Amino acid sequence: MTDSDATIPRRLGLFLGVEPRAGGMFQYAQSVLEALSRLDGRYAVTIAYSDADWSPILARLGLSGQALKHARTGQRLADVAMALRLPGHLGRVFGRAFNPLVRELLALRCDAWIFPAQESLSYQVPAPAIGTVHDLMHRYEPTFPEVSAKGRYGIREHRFRSITSWCTGVLVDSEVGRRHVVESYGVAAAKVYPLPYVAPSYLQDAQERPDFDSHYQLPAKFLFYPAQFWPHKNHLRLLDAVHRIAERHPDIALVLSGGKHYAFEEVQRRVGELGLRGRIHFVGYVPDPDLRGFYRRARALVMPTFFGPTNIPPLEAQAIGCPAVVSGIYGMPEQSGDAALYFDPRSAADMAERIAQVWSDDALAAEMARKGLERSRQNGQPQFNQRLAEILETVFAMPVFSKSGMSLSGAGDPNF
Repeated sequence: MTDSDATIPRRLGLFLGVEPRAGGMFQYAQSVLEALSRLDGRYAVTIAYSDADWSPILARLGLSGQALKHARTGQRLADVAMALRLPGHLGRVFGRAFNPLVRELLALRCDAWIFPAQESLSYQVPAPAIGTVHDLMHRYEPTFPEVSAKGRYGIREHRFRSITSWCTGVLVDSEVGRRHVVESYGVAAAKVYPLPYVAPSYLQDAQERPDFDSHYQLPAKFLFYPAQFWPHKNHLRLLDAVHRIAERHPDIALVLSGGKHYAFEEVQRRVGELGLRGRIHFVGYVPDPDLRGFYRRARALVMPTFFGPTNIPPLEAQAIGCPAVVSGIYGMPEQSGDAALYFDPRSAADMAERIAQVWSDDALAAEMARKGLERSRQNGQPQFNQRLAEILETVFAMPVFSKSGMSLSGAGDPNF
């Protein structure tokens, strides 16, 4: 960027197409939104959103946004183009010709767009874009049907190969995530930017509902696992671990949040088979503002997932001072360092041993809470804001954004 260019604000678009029930991707999008709200005058940010639930979040941050008229139709059309596995260049032709959402975004005349939720739209808009790859678990954990069955593997593979090929830059959650992208798709490491998850800032600001205790009726002491009942979340092996712990600690209790979908009925059956009724508490979907109350009361977060590279719940727990006991897989040790206990998610015995440690040792639990709070202060929203600002500086210094080469149609970049 030249000195003369620096006086002209870069027009940066943020596409918020993810819904609240998307979990981690929704929270990551909020972190990106907050970071963009803190950018200096070198950027003029346009926020385009598809779901009305974004309105109060924008209001909380003192921001305004553009409600998209064609969001639902356009996202479906983008997914159709992805399911048909149109090559990137044809996907862009298709988008401009037939997708009203693509045309709606182009009409906002942004120099570049950020897509924080790995949308198929991110490589179908013929403009410079920063896409996101949250995980490549269809490659690294292909035995789980939620990422491989019924054509999902091929669809995911096409989506992520297209994002990494056609987007100007790619956001990932960790150094492990960057390595996965590079080794999977042969992308230059310099094009892939780790922007690690952080605990959502609303956790600190959330006001606890006055009837929290009477509404949820939680045990006096419990483990907490917030997760949808996908097989990869590993609820069944967690139940086996709790059953083992109960032999030594008959007061053990586990609270599970998440909608009653996917493998929920199988998890319920396993509770009965193991004789754990009364120890396992299902609380259903928990709204984001209520999560703080769970972490504040829990003895520990336990997260036996098979998927990574990293996950947001350990960060939430650490921000509230709740000990974290998690799978020692992929980027999880990179994420939490010595602020968590780790186990092999394939071993109920190993899982039980680590959980029992924090369940029975008050001094250990207090030390883990202290380390978590310290780590959270060192890796929070301010650090996320700074990192994203650095990424944008790097991306906008690329040749596609030179004064002579930049074009909303992408004519200045061989990828467009």
